Amino acid sequence: MSDLHLDAKKTALVVIDLQKGVVGRPIVPHTASDIVERSSRLAKAMREKGGAVVYVRVDFNDFLRLPVDQPPAIPDGPLPAELSEIVPEAGMLPGDALVTKRHHGAFARTELESLLKAHGVETVVICGVSTSVGVESTARQGTGLGFAFVVVEDACGAMAVEEHAYAVKIIFPRLAKVRSTDEVIAALA
Repeated sequence: MSDLHLDAKKTALVVIDLQKGVVGRPIVPHTASDIVERSSRLAKAMREKGGAVVYVRVDFNDFLRLPVDQPPAIPDGPLPAELSEIVPEAGMLPGDALVTKRHHGAFARTELESLLKAHGVETVVICGVSTSVGVESTARQGTGLGFAFVVVEDACGAMAVEEHAYAVKIIFPRLAKVRSTDEVIAALA
């Protein structure tokens, strides 16, 4: 789809949970290594065009635990802090922002909204893991705050193919434009 044009100066790439405690898990339909590589390419392209790059991680030791039927599989007790570190292959550089979240969505109780507004961001390009949890929660919260979204389908993955497919085919088209890594990079040119 060639109808995507991104003004990098008003666009930010938000990379969700490409951290040691997440990317080591089995991710589908795109492997974690493919998602990490594509996210790194997106970050490089965004920086080259003058856009903002934000990496988001979850702090497993400070995760907001709510009474739900299917809680996240986070063991009780302190976990190694390194599980929340962004993997080096994700391409994070010193000038990039790092946001630490305590729940699924990256806007809730974090500085992400103010950081994006301070940079004049109107459109958020989003990728990462998990498609139907962290990425979807962030897109839902962000659209409610007035940000436009582009979901990079081949730079997202989930724990089950069905979760990814449902989000990409049913949810995201109502919240965002859904494009590939190559389409997003071309739209920045």
